[in-house]
Amino acid sequence: GIREKFRQAAFELAKPELANFLDDNEEKLLKVFREEIQKLDDSIPEENLFIDIKMVPLGEVILKACLKALKRFLRDEV
Repeated sequence: GIREKFRQAAFELAKPELANFLDDNEEKLLKVFREEIQKLDDSIPEENLFIDIKMVPLGEVILKACLKALKRFLRDEV
């Protein structure tokens, strides 16, 4: 209906700005993400880990890939 069309039109207008926002704030987002992943890593007892994985660097690589994918989607580079 009209509500869905309005929502889609608003999203199409906001997409480039959202991608720019992610570009402008990527370092802040990565910092917060690193902190949260470190908390997760610290909360997992060592004896429960089968292998020693450094969660923060792994999580950061995954988040960067996610951000890149989001920005490509928002900029219609798919």
